[in-house]
Amino acid sequence: MYFSDLIGQQDIKNRLIQTVKENRIPHAQLLRGPEGVGKLGLAIAYARYICCENRGDTDACGTCPSCVKYNKLAHPDLHFVFPVIKPTGKNSVVCDDFISQFRSTILQSPYFSMQHWYSYISGDAKQGMIYANESQEIIRKLSLKTYESEYKIMIIWLPEKMNDTCANKLLKILEEPPEKTVFLLVSNNPDEIITTILSRTQHIHVPRLTTDDIVLALIHNRELDITQQDAVNVARISNGSYLNALAILSENDENKLNFERFVMIMRLAWQVGNRKDHASLKTLRKWSDEMAASAIGRERQKKFLQYAQHMTRENFILNLQQTDLNYLTTYETDFSRKFSPFINERNVEDIMKEFALAERHIEQNVNAKMVFFDLVLKIIMLLKR
Repeated sequence: MYFSDLIGQQDIKNRLIQTVKENRIPHAQLLRGPEGVGKLGLAIAYARYICCENRGDTDACGTCPSCVKYNKLAHPDLHFVFPVIKPTGKNSVVCDDFISQFRSTILQSPYFSMQHWYSYISGDAKQGMIYANESQEIIRKLSLKTYESEYKIMIIWLPEKMNDTCANKLLKILEEPPEKTVFLLVSNNPDEIITTILSRTQHIHVPRLTTDDIVLALIHNRELDITQQDAVNVARISNGSYLNALAILSENDENKLNFERFVMIMRLAWQVGNRKDHASLKTLRKWSDEMAASAIGRERQKKFLQYAQHMTRENFILNLQQTDLNYLTTYETDFSRKFSPFINERNVEDIMKEFALAERHIEQNVNAKMVFFDLVLKIIMLLKR
């Protein structure tokens, strides 16, 4: 992973490179920003540049012994921490149990989602975590002397997934790390990280990608057959995320399914509230039970609730006739043209709050049946405004 492999983010690349050139490498940095903008790739390219034995002005050399090992992400002074899923029947698990899968995922592409990772390692809808015993592994690894490089580098992907025990044990070493140790934390949701860790890191805000950067990346992606105009259209509605752009192009089953779920609950909720359709209420109750099923799992439940917030926001903008600010696919637009009048200044904030509250409750492992049925009851009332 080189800086040149990554889409856009030139200002961030320059900033990271400059810290190495000036020998001012902070011991703990947090790369924060939305999913799909290249944060993990930036952390790995930065680590490679730090360890490179023959650095160039803008990137690592690619030929020194350190770079050769980085080509396989197998440098002995590079360590990874990331959320994993504990196999059934196993009492404890650490990241090294999944390190070969994690390396292969990154080497295939540094642009991948948390859900993609969970599906790859478990094949189901479970939610991952960085468990308590991982802190012991971190401390053990960093207590050793460096093998080859001047620095030991610990990349922690999604530190918000640390359980409290692991996070609290990490505080001491973050505050007083061994000499020549660099922590690179990569977060999609830094607000979920405990404040004592946030205060011990230097924050780097990684912004959304520009439309031009995404267009270039799509056109130069050899696996895609896309015209310039299609690339522009997709980039515009991707909201600065390369992952979103790829998802829009593939129109994968998950996106389509979330759209169909949103359409269904909104139509049924309107019918119950405005036509007193009790059959629709029974259907919504059944839908709530289906959404709560273990086969769907918390991560997919949260993905739907995030999608619903997106659609609510876009419908409100469409209702205001601000089409230049809309980020909708063709099939979403077809539905929203008729539905958007029902998302207005009288209910939009409360609808957004209810979807966000449901997402938070699912994250906190509240009973999913109660969460989803309570949600649809509130949507029924809000659509009447």
